[in-house]
Amino acid sequence: MAALIASNRLVLIVGLGVTGFSVARYLAGQGRAFVVADKAPKPESVARLHAEFPQARLIAGELDYQAWQGVSEIILSPGVPRKHPAIAAALADGVEVIGDIELFVREARAPIVAITGSNGKTTVTTLVGEMAQAAGVAVKVGGNVGTPVLDLLSESAELYVLELSSFQLESTFSLKAAAATVLNVSPDHMDRYDNLAEYHFTKQRIYLNAKHLVINRDDPLTQPPMAQDAQVTRFTVGEPDLKDFGVRRDGEEIFLARGLRRLLGVSELKIRGLHNVANALAALALGRAVGLVEEPMLAALREFFRSAAPLSACRAQKWCGFRQRFQSHQYRCD
Repeated sequence: MAALIASNRLVLIVGLGVTGFSVARYLAGQGRAFVVADKAPKPESVARLHAEFPQARLIAGELDYQAWQGVSEIILSPGVPRKHPAIAAALADGVEVIGDIELFVREARAPIVAITGSNGKTTVTTLVGEMAQAAGVAVKVGGNVGTPVLDLLSESAELYVLELSSFQLESTFSLKAAAATVLNVSPDHMDRYDNLAEYHFTKQRIYLNAKHLVINRDDPLTQPPMAQDAQVTRFTVGEPDLKDFGVRRDGEEIFLARGLRRLLGVSELKIRGLHNVANALAALALGRAVGLVEEPMLAALREFFRSAAPLSACRAQKWCGFRQRFQSHQYRCD
């Protein structure tokens, strides 16, 4: 296949999925020329590309760096690993390879709450967005869930709340979140990563240059690898230290709490389960880190869980044992 004609500003989008189209819209809006490469694009995606971007060239078939000569930058969809031979060859040749999150953070002007984790990140992302909305903040929510980040860019936004996967974090370098969290880490995507350590390291990229870190005290793998010039708040399903978030008992009732202060009875949450207690605490910690008012956050928390799905039998059984685990300090959820 013939190489592309050299251009100082030619960008290659790798992947013609939801992310790829959002990148194409963004680049077109910037007046930038681009080419798209996809190993096996769907026919409907090809038709849509030609209809929306008639000047864009599509390179279909096995990804091959030799066919990409002349590109100055590659925007990589998260489904394509940086270890792919074509991408590795581009990196070795000095081509910049970034993702849509990197494009977004370079242009976003409002503070960003960045959320990742092996489990619970969609719940926490949605919940922080609803807390911000309840507090009267003009918030945009998306990323790995819902709207692609580049479609969120808006001059009216006062806060962005983003769910970020490890795949997205691989090609993100300039994220400076106002608040960032790794909710938890367990083995996942081991077909993409060589081992748990590599996956863990990728998740931890979310902390780089963050102003405020929200850390799960019950999961050592969420701890940042070294001290940073950042504020730190911890959450736990045990008793919290002062200024951190956790749970406290008053007789038979268990409360979400910050330090010694009780905030909300756990019985008011309409979903049961230790995992959702942790999610609620993480959301409260993130919201407080970016200055959201407490009462609207608690109101959103009650409403959010009121509209959610009922307990499964398994989750109900875990919840019924929560008081016993709390009393015996067995906080981890299996």
